[in-house]
Amino acid sequence: MPNPQTIKNEQSVLVLQGGGALGAYQAGAYECLAGNMGGVDWVAGISIGSINAAIIAGNTPDLRLARLRQFWERVTSGKVTTSMFNSGWISALVNEASAAATTLTGVPGFFDLRFPPASVMPPGTPGAISFYDTSALRNTLQELIDFRLINEGDVRLSVGAVNVTTGNMTWFDSNLCCIGPEHIMASAALPPGFPAIEINGEHYWDGGLVSNTPLQYVLDTPDIQDDLCIFQIDLFNARGALPNSVWQVEAREKEIRFSSRTRLNTDMMQRLQLERDALRRLYDKLPTELRNDPETEALLSSNRNPRITIAHLIYRQSRYERGSRDYEFSRSSMENHWAAGHTDAQKTLNNPAWKRRQASHDRVQVYDLSAA
Repeated sequence: MPNPQTIKNEQSVLVLQGGGALGAYQAGAYECLAGNMGGVDWVAGISIGSINAAIIAGNTPDLRLARLRQFWERVTSGKVTTSMFNSGWISALVNEASAAATTLTGVPGFFDLRFPPASVMPPGTPGAISFYDTSALRNTLQELIDFRLINEGDVRLSVGAVNVTTGNMTWFDSNLCCIGPEHIMASAALPPGFPAIEINGEHYWDGGLVSNTPLQYVLDTPDIQDDLCIFQIDLFNARGALPNSVWQVEAREKEIRFSSRTRLNTDMMQRLQLERDALRRLYDKLPTELRNDPETEALLSSNRNPRITIAHLIYRQSRYERGSRDYEFSRSSMENHWAAGHTDAQKTLNNPAWKRRQASHDRVQVYDLSAA
């Protein structure tokens, strides 16, 4: 629907971090954004973020939420629930039991425990390279996603994976190559749980091993001319309290490792903008002969200066969640994560600072309003 917050010639971008079962938070945030901000032009994801991104890009607007809901209900079916418990410590125990069930059986429509186990399989055999088989994910992706639409439609899709042999990050972008189920599976192939995915003779693991957020890829893409409105939807919070138990240590370590220094990226972008502004002011002071110098023109021609607005949404764990929360696939936790994403997105859109963003003369604006 039309929205007065929309700016002409501004691309709407979703940047979706990895985080396993926490990915329902992104689905809830998208539900709110789709209802308030209209369409999306570009979705970029890592790991579970790549799955959510592919479902959004690979469906028409009228089907996206239904397909997201279908995926998240499928992967959380049959799990224990915490909805009947009000006590924090009981809920924590039930969540841990749910996570344990995931490790012992897998997740419907996502991955299955290998049998015989990988530890007893001969090296070099398919069953020896991962604890789980992700064939079920391929079937789910093919059922819920129209890959023809991804490659021929209007929504750009970018997903990141790591080349196993080179250790380098690789980006699969629908503007640059044909995207299939294997590209999404590669982005979500976190070892040693999941096997590497082969694409054109190369093998790939989860992009979160190098960077758990696609933000830098979006900001560095050279063909961007329009302004960008980026919703950075993170599943791990870089900031947190000092842990006081081994369980909290596990959770905090995972937050630090997978938050991928998102704020460092946004701070760097703001510093680059200050340098661009200084360069432009210096150019205006140059005499004509220096302005027309080929080296000066080359410097300015590569100095893209789109208006960039970043709204940062971060999932903040509940008091009964532990380090297993990214592989705890109970239905009640999924619903809680979904609701939290919707709430945080609505807080951002309703915040007066966000509503006034068009009045700012800054070329780069970063908002973190959902915790307010």
